[in-house]
Amino acid sequence: MATDPHAKFLAIDFETANQYRNSACSIGLVRVENNQIVHKSVHLIRPPYKSFTFTYIHGLSWEDVKTAPPFDEVWTEIKPYFEGVDFLAAHNASFDSSVLKACCARYDIQAPSLPFACTMKLARKTWNLYPTKLSDVCRHLEIQLNHHEALSDANACAQIIIASNLYSHQKSEESFQEAAASSK
Repeated sequence: MATDPHAKFLAIDFETANQYRNSACSIGLVRVENNQIVHKSVHLIRPPYKSFTFTYIHGLSWEDVKTAPPFDEVWTEIKPYFEGVDFLAAHNASFDSSVLKACCARYDIQAPSLPFACTMKLARKTWNLYPTKLSDVCRHLEIQLNHHEALSDANACAQIIIASNLYSHQKSEESFQEAAASSK
């Protein structure tokens, strides 16, 4: 799934405190326009539960977020970055999509009705990569990654889509040149 290189998209990544999808404790956002990153931000979120099961994955604990705003207050600040984009992007998009929907539902917020591009599926289709964990794809594309840090993961997703756009453009140019050469 190559995307339009002129598309505007928002790469997002959530970290959650525990198994509940509405327990987001961090979100990273990277907005891309015309294959250029135009905005990056990361926000800590106070989840509705003090229970942190996934500290061993992302390093965040209740102590890190207890004074952070809850999702509804964070949403007020980040909502403008979702506006005017053609799609959202995430690695294993079904997870981040479900977290976004659950957090919005918890606070009675209308969730964005934007389609999600999954960079895991994109890496499989574009480069035939397996396994396609974010760290594997980043290693293949030589993208720096501080895995499970929300901004780093969102930035990696944005870079994967940009790389896919460039790769698809390069392949199209090669096909055009081959077709032109064979018609002579």
